[in-house]
Amino acid sequence: MTKEKAAVKAIYFSLLSNAALAMIKGITGFLGNSYALIADAIESTTDVFSSFLVLIGLRYASRPADDNHPYGHGRAEPLLTFVVVGFLVISATVIAYESIQNIRTPHESPRAYTLIILGAIILWKEISYRIVLRRSRETGSSSLKADAWHHRSDAVTSVAAFIGISVALVMGEGYESADDWAALFASGFIIYNSYLIFRPALGEVMDEHRYDDRIERVREIAEEVDGIITTEKCYIRKTGMKYHIDLHAIVDADISVKEGHKLAHDLKDALQADMPDTEHVLIHVEPFDEEVVSAVRQKEHQG
Repeated sequence: MTKEKAAVKAIYFSLLSNAALAMIKGITGFLGNSYALIADAIESTTDVFSSFLVLIGLRYASRPADDNHPYGHGRAEPLLTFVVVGFLVISATVIAYESIQNIRTPHESPRAYTLIILGAIILWKEISYRIVLRRSRETGSSSLKADAWHHRSDAVTSVAAFIGISVALVMGEGYESADDWAALFASGFIIYNSYLIFRPALGEVMDEHRYDDRIERVREIAEEVDGIITTEKCYIRKTGMKYHIDLHAIVDADISVKEGHKLAHDLKDALQADMPDTEHVLIHVEPFDEEVVSAVRQKEHQG
């Protein structure tokens, strides 16, 4: 199974899971008089829409390169991650607003059976989080990671609701709004995680230097190729689930252009064989210079 297919399969799982849970939470919250559960249902509903957007984004991002997009369509993925983060922020804002309104409005305590439903929801959402997060790591998908954190934030809001309802039931009269305070706390957690998701996606769009381990592996592979003396500059950027490498390879200054061209192709083949998620490799051949090589090795030693 390709990375793209694995990511799409994980998104379908999220879509079905979120749709089912949104209905369960909404009905249980309404019948069980739990505003925290209703807020939780709102968050799950936004998850359904965001998962749908991620699905569209992954399908678009997996399109092959064309004349207008010679580097492929992978940048659509972090852009969709921004949209997913936007949905998280909107859902957190709605939850916070509704919680404040309900705190100000006297109401009955939630029903005890809502705790049973919440316990099952928490377990399922944590399992969903781990499944989707594992897929995001396997595929390198930033939007899939954002979707995984939707599951985790949903689990946290459910935990907060569980605690709030428990306090309301145990403490009795005067503590009816405990689950509303719990929902308000959960909204703050969602905002915090929105930033944690947003930051790496922004770095991907801005070609931020974030791949030291991969650069080290590139240099190791290069020096295993016969004819490559060492490497100098190496830049890596991520586009969707693929990586692009710009590398300066140092070779014997006395070889022909044809031999240098062959070495560059040998190195490119070696890199793509070792790292299949590498899509484009641009190699600039540099003639050997003792001072340059010494400076490069000194820099590597200091690093």
